[in-house]
Amino acid sequence: MTSSVVIVGASLAASRCAAALRRGGHDGAITVINAEAHLPYDRPPLSKQFLSGEWDADRLPLLKPEQLTEFEIDWRMQTTATALDVDTRTVTLDDGSTVQGDHVVIATGAAPRRLPGTEGIAGVHLLRTLDDSTGLREELAARPNASVVVVGAGFIGAEVAATAATAGHRVTIVEAAAVPMERGLGAEMGAFCGSLHADHGVDLRLSTGVTGVRAGADGRIAAVELSDGTELVADVLVVGIGVVPSTAWLDGSGLTLDDGVVCNAHCEAAPGIHAAGDVARWPNERFGEVMRVEHWDNAVEQGIHVAKRILGEATEPFAPIPWFWSDQYEHKIQLAGRPKAGDLVEIVTGSMEERRFAAIYGDGERLTGVFGLNRPRHVMQYRRKLAEGVSWADALHFAEEARSGS
Repeated sequence: MTSSVVIVGASLAASRCAAALRRGGHDGAITVINAEAHLPYDRPPLSKQFLSGEWDADRLPLLKPEQLTEFEIDWRMQTTATALDVDTRTVTLDDGSTVQGDHVVIATGAAPRRLPGTEGIAGVHLLRTLDDSTGLREELAARPNASVVVVGAGFIGAEVAATAATAGHRVTIVEAAAVPMERGLGAEMGAFCGSLHADHGVDLRLSTGVTGVRAGADGRIAAVELSDGTELVADVLVVGIGVVPSTAWLDGSGLTLDDGVVCNAHCEAAPGIHAAGDVARWPNERFGEVMRVEHWDNAVEQGIHVAKRILGEATEPFAPIPWFWSDQYEHKIQLAGRPKAGDLVEIVTGSMEERRFAAIYGDGERLTGVFGLNRPRHVMQYRRKLAEGVSWADALHFAEEARSGS
C-alpha cells in the first residue's frame, strides 16, 4: 500500500500500529506526531521498576534502534496537534503547519487529573510520562524515609505506594471511595487489595477526601488537609486520581467526543479516521457494552487492529477480553474480563489468607471475569473460558473438576 498515514500521539497503541503497518507491507509515508521529547516508551515500569531505580531509561523504548531505521517513520518530535479537518484528513500542528494523510490514527492517550490547589507547589507529582517518573524518582531518592502521601488508590496510586513503601518511605494512601478499586474489582476483591498495603505498613485512609494542601515557607508541600478534619504531614505528594482522554484538540472537528473518541466496532470514528488506545471508545460486541479501556494489552491489540483495517485486511469487529496486571510488593495482581458491581464471586483455587488465589466473577448466567493474586496460570485458564463464552454454571463445574483432579 502506498497510502499515507498520520498517527497523532506516540503511545504504545501508536507504535504498535506503525510497526504493524510496516510489517504488513505498507510502504507509504507514516508520520507520527509526538508531543514528547522521547520516542515511544513503555509506561507500566514508570510506577514500578523505573521508579524504584531497578531499571534505567534505556530499558523502556518500544522500538529497537534497527526498527527506527527499518520502518522509515517521519517523527515530529515535541509537536502537538491542535485541530483536525475530518473531510480532508488534515492535522494542524502547534507551529501552524499541517500534515495530511489518507488515514489518520488518533492515539493521543489520556492526561492525568490534577488536584485543585496544588498548582506551583514543589514536591507535588503526577505520574504519566517518563519525565514525571524521573522527577518523582529523583525526589524519593533525595529524601530517605520521606512522608509520602498518595491521593487515589487506583492502580497507579497503589503501585507508587507499593514502590515507595518498599523503598522505606512512610506512605499514606488517601481514597475518597469506601473500597479501593471497587469499580473494577468489586467490593470483596477491592478491599482485599487494600489489605495488601496494610500488610506492608501503609496507612490507608478510605472514605476520605482532600480538602486542601498547605505549602511551607520554601514553597514545598508541607501538609495535606483531609475531609475528616485531620492533617497529614507530607514531604512528597503524588496525585493519582484518574485520567481524562486527550480530545480537546478535536473540539469542533465534527467527531463524536464522549469520554474519548467514539468509534464504531472497527475503531473507526469517521471515514479514514481511526482511534486506538486510551483515547478510543467503541462498542465491544463481546460484552454488549461501549467501553474505553486503559490497559496495556488493549493498546497493543487495538493499535494492531487499526493497522489491519488500514491495510485493507478483512477483520472481525474489535472485541477483546480486557486484561491487565499490576505488580505490588511481592504480588502479581491480574484481572481478565469485565465484571460488574453485584456480580457473584467464587474463589476457585487457593485462599486470601495464603495470599495466593484465583476467583471468578459471574452474573448468574455467564462467566464475566477472573481475578488472580500470584496465580497467573489459573487466570489464563479462565481467560480462555471467557473467550469461549462459557456459562456461569459451566465455569463453576470446570472449577469443581479442577479441584477434584478429574
